[in-house]
Amino acid sequence: MSAKRKLWLSHVGLFVTDIHRMVDFYSRFMGFTITDRGVRPDGEIVFMTRDESEHHQLVFASGRPRDLGFNIINQLSFRLDGLDTLREMHAALKDEPVQLLGPITHGNALSSYFLDPEGNRVELLIGTPWYVPQPCRIPVDLSLPDDELWASIERQLSRLPGFMSHEAWTEDIRRKLATA
Repeated sequence: MSAKRKLWLSHVGLFVTDIHRMVDFYSRFMGFTITDRGVRPDGEIVFMTRDESEHHQLVFASGRPRDLGFNIINQLSFRLDGLDTLREMHAALKDEPVQLLGPITHGNALSSYFLDPEGNRVELLIGTPWYVPQPCRIPVDLSLPDDELWASIERQLSRLPGFMSHEAWTEDIRRKLATA
């Protein structure tokens, strides 16, 4: 029953230790705009978006303990408009207070990963025309010319079991969703 309901991810809210540092990074580097901010009983809250139709896509709330010892967030993933933007942002991250984790392909995506100023794993991604069963993590060299990069990725992926076009995978998922 629930698979038939219309459902979209609206936003993500994170508890943070240094709200000003996080707001600075996500507004200055990631291009988010503050839509609202306020005071909560235990600190501050900031709402941010990159989409005029969404009041907020990110919410930062102060109050995360500094001595938590681990990060409970798996990752925040942001889809980009193309390879040029991915390359540009990947290169620009070298001048930011983040830890680069490197560019990879998952088969269905070409991604650059990093840890934001508070250690949350962030993925910047673009789609690819392929699918392979997950998990798949293959390092890539974003400095290659476009044709060489895409050919290299396709060569590596085509050797993996389950390799198919994104269109074939989409059609398979469409069938599965229709019968769910």
